Amino acid sequence: MTDMPPKLVEIVDEFASAPREVVLEMLLEFADAVPPLPADLAGHEGMEQVPECQTAFFLKAVVQPDDTVVAHFDCPPEAPTTRAFAGILAEGLAGASTGEILAVPDDLYARMGLAQAISPLRVRGGTAILARLKRQVAAQATPAETE
Repeated sequence: MTDMPPKLVEIVDEFASAPREVVLEMLLEFADAVPPLPADLAGHEGMEQVPECQTAFFLKAVVQPDDTVVAHFDCPPEAPTTRAFAGILAEGLAGASTGEILAVPDDLYARMGLAQAISPLRVRGGTAILARLKRQVAAQATPAETE
């Protein structure tokens, strides 16, 4: 079993050790860090919507020939908390392998201490984003990578 990507571990640790009043500022920084969609996904073509999120949230994971995953996220700027989940995953999973992504714990946001800082509804949305991302990766991974 592969461990989480080192960059994501770093982000989780930063959040887990941050005072609560700093957590929201950190989330906003990640919300600003979401990369724009490439032109071929401009109309959310081929992207999956995450209905558990209160705002329109779309994602697409593509497993590359070298087994790394490229993930694309889209969420409106007026939903900063949900957009922050996308920023955290985009930065934390950049260059990650399928095994590393599948190893991300489902309770990632609880481990970050976010349950104390944001509403349970938002945490549930973030958890759904991660679950759908992992499902897309697992569907494209070769059987040996998912064991």
